[in-house]
Amino acid sequence: MAAATGLNPQEFSTLKVEEREDRLVVLLNRPEVRNAIDQQMVDELHAVCAALEKTPKVLIIAGTEGIFASGADIGQLRERRRDDALRGINSTIFVRIAKLPMPVIAALDGFCLGGGAELAYAADFRIGTPSVRIGNPETGLGILAAAGASWRLKELVGEPVAKEILLAGTVLRAERALAVNLITEIHEAPELMAAAHALADRIAGQDPLAVRITKSVFHAPAEAHPLIDELAQGILFESQAKFDRMQAFLDKKAAKKAAKTSATKSEQDPDRKKN
Repeated sequence: MAAATGLNPQEFSTLKVEEREDRLVVLLNRPEVRNAIDQQMVDELHAVCAALEKTPKVLIIAGTEGIFASGADIGQLRERRRDDALRGINSTIFVRIAKLPMPVIAALDGFCLGGGAELAYAADFRIGTPSVRIGNPETGLGILAAAGASWRLKELVGEPVAKEILLAGTVLRAERALAVNLITEIHEAPELMAAAHALADRIAGQDPLAVRITKSVFHAPAEAHPLIDELAQGILFESQAKFDRMQAFLDKKAAKKAAKTSATKSEQDPDRKKN
């Protein structure tokens, strides 16, 4: 039984939080403003991250009422000045989400714009519905996408498409987002969360320590390789899970071979087959 994070769902006002044994589900819940990300939501996401840093679990992030997140709260954004920008209010939380020990799954429906898109870019996996609209219209508001899109997006979709989104304000529909690998699956809205949990189930079938270390190595800077790969492998080579899982694989293989050998002998021995 995995440890609980200790989060109390009653303490959140902009998020709906559901904890399971091996995962945490967080729903952005400001439907009156299309789940716009405000300071309170940022603070509550920090509380979620603090809990998952202490008790690593897969995180599923989704929206409510057919919308992931329409962006940052423009009312608050309108009043922010230079010092607010230098504080990196949204970029700090999105970087923290990206660095969580276990994978993060973003389940996208409807609008996923501006800061909402940047939150999705910080996830390890993005799946969506046919109604997804994802992009960064910040330059149309006289600002830039400064919470990760300006550098993370080109890593996800390549420079030409990233510039189309960032400089021309193009908003991608689901099919094009799938074609450029910004999302990896499309599901009808009623099946979206089931698909997210199915992906979490596949992750849960792996060794948790191997998943955590693989995520860290994957995001390590280029100059850290191959040394970091070798050191990480050295840690995993000593884990009990490695011995148990490999022995189970060998035992299963041997059992299949024995069953196949027995079946072959039975076919070759008519008397045995009659018995």
